[in-house]
Amino acid sequence: MPKDDVFDTDDDFGGADKRSGDSADDMSWDDIDMDKPEPTGSAGKGGEDAKAGEAKPPKGFTELKKSSVAGAPNNIDFILDIPLEVTVELGSTTLPIYDLLQLGQGSIIELNKIAGEPLEILVNGKLIAKGEVVVVNEKFGIRLTDVVSPQERIEKLR
Repeated sequence: MPKDDVFDTDDDFGGADKRSGDSADDMSWDDIDMDKPEPTGSAGKGGEDAKAGEAKPPKGFTELKKSSVAGAPNNIDFILDIPLEVTVELGSTTLPIYDLLQLGQGSIIELNKIAGEPLEILVNGKLIAKGEVVVVNEKFGIRLTDVVSPQERIEKLR
């Protein structure tokens, strides 16, 4: 096989170090200073372009400017499409596994609320209102009778 078709291992695989003229076999880990980065560009060779202690952004990047929140829009249109889970809770109970396995069609589960007591409306697990069941066009609905104030909702988040 002619020599032109074969890789020159000294050039391609570090056999001869072009920076120092040493071969890889002559170098040891003691020769490499891991704490000092290799100089790149003119700023690394003496810092003539950069002032002492001043960092410059890499080429192709621009410096970020501080923006104030005061200039932000006051509307909340950008969050109106976020889906929320709304739950209407009739009541709850605790059942042992044996009783749960015995349930079938027509079984009755006793809940912890009295008939006629307001239902709780939860949004993402947080109480926001209470209401009563209504029927609208043969479908169930909830009429809100008591809405938790925004201040109370914020306090419950803490």
